[in-house]
Amino acid sequence: MNTTYLNELLDHLLEMQERDSLEQALRDLLTPAELAEVCNRLQILRMLEAGVPQREIAKQLGVGIATVTRGARALKIKQQQRLT
Repeated sequence: MNTTYLNELLDHLLEMQERDSLEQALRDLLTPAELAEVCNRLQILRMLEAGVPQREIAKQLGVGIATVTRGARALKIKQQQRLT
């Protein structure tokens, strides 16, 4: 991933000062399917943090177990970084 482009994206989103503006910016940048996927991934992280089993998360959100496992790995890395 090009870090310059990522920084531009982050700067663009940070310019949004209201919830409606941020929502519109996301809708402008993402397809409806992409936006739904991002929302699901956030819910996966929140459910994992709450201790919900991976298979239950997959079932509730209608996603594959691999998607949930990916979220679990990301969460584990995040937790390890906090400890160091």
